[in-house]
Amino acid sequence: MKKILFFLILSNAALAQLPQKAKLDQYFDRLAEKNKAMGNISIAKDGKVLYTRSIGYGQVNVKPLTVENRFRIGSITKMFTTAMIFQLIEEGKLQLTDTLDKFFPQIPNAGKITMAQILGHRSGITNAKRTQTPQDNVNTLPITKDEMLTLITNGKPDFEPGTKHGYSNAGYLVLGLILEKVTGKPYAENLEKRITGRIGLKDTYMAIGNIDVNKKEALSYMYLSGWKQMPETHPSMLFSAGAIMSTPNDLNKFILALFEGKIISKESLGQMKTMSEGEGMGMEPFSFAGKTFYGHTGGVDNYGAWLAYLPEEKLAVAYTTNAKVTPVKDIVSGVIDIYYDKPFQIPSFEPIAVSAEVLDQYVGTYSIAGAPMKFTISRQGSILFIQPPSEQSPAPLEAIAQDKFQIQGAIVVEFDVAQKQMIIKRGGGQRVFTKDK
Repeated sequence: MKKILFFLILSNAALAQLPQKAKLDQYFDRLAEKNKAMGNISIAKDGKVLYTRSIGYGQVNVKPLTVENRFRIGSITKMFTTAMIFQLIEEGKLQLTDTLDKFFPQIPNAGKITMAQILGHRSGITNAKRTQTPQDNVNTLPITKDEMLTLITNGKPDFEPGTKHGYSNAGYLVLGLILEKVTGKPYAENLEKRITGRIGLKDTYMAIGNIDVNKKEALSYMYLSGWKQMPETHPSMLFSAGAIMSTPNDLNKFILALFEGKIISKESLGQMKTMSEGEGMGMEPFSFAGKTFYGHTGGVDNYGAWLAYLPEEKLAVAYTTNAKVTPVKDIVSGVIDIYYDKPFQIPSFEPIAVSAEVLDQYVGTYSIAGAPMKFTISRQGSILFIQPPSEQSPAPLEAIAQDKFQIQGAIVVEFDVAQKQMIIKRGGGQRVFTKDK
């Protein structure tokens, strides 16, 4: 009991020593008040937690988030996969120069693709997808590893190996299959033996099924005039590229151990950190507050995660969210600016007012020639709503300019009254719809 009390006193003292705590609290209070985020943040230095905060719900209106909640971390999983591949290299069971035909000769270009190219997203392995049907969201359905391998095998390469950079989830699925083939053990067992059990990560594991709130796993939501639960991608679809569950505190422990040589050697870490076209091997560089951090990001459904580490200060920052509204990068950047006492204005998140007369110009049905999909735009009071063809109810749009609106974290909708057009922008792409007569 005395040890527990002593630990609590030390933990509280560490939190109290962070002079920026009040402003960090104000920032997360604002995000919560305006429904701009749900999630957990952790800042640690030298392995000691300086700040943690939870806002929102793991299960809306039932279970508020706590520091113990686990989240899908998406592509941060790739850091764990990479670390285990380097362990196999250090054990003499793999080499970076090994070609893929040693394991899966049926994959296109297998004789040319090296382990190094897969790790660095330079393999050309395409992100093949299952065929979507109007009745099913195929991502929510489980997939076997044989089915996954068949999809990858049947996919046409994006480019010749080594000629360019192209982010490949499929490449990391292949790495997971190689890990299992070389060790003769499932990925989850390797993860526990090689990383989580070794460094004491109690809340990090491979997801195998749907989210279980009784295991403190957070459900995923989108804000549409209220929190709406999102469909769940089945973790078998994510596997070694994105299926790990974790917490910010565990992620910070992981990256500290990684950089301190407790998981792989310093030489292997150096190879992970060597960047080509902005990408290392299972690792990325980030610039925050004029400093270079290392880590990875992740996203699946409406979960988002960010893990960043500053080696020279042994500073780790991890954020996990089950409701991406404000972009994850903006939140992490704001947190680090506040930590370093850089100028940072806490956003008001006050919507822009657009008159009913202007909004009425946008009301109508929009379509694309030759395509069956139609979007309906309607107005209720001072709010514009959008209704996609697959949804039974409309979703509110937030004005960010007189002719531009958004569902933050999802889409941006721009209107051109003169051309009678609506442009929907999502994920770096856009589609142009014409207003029906």
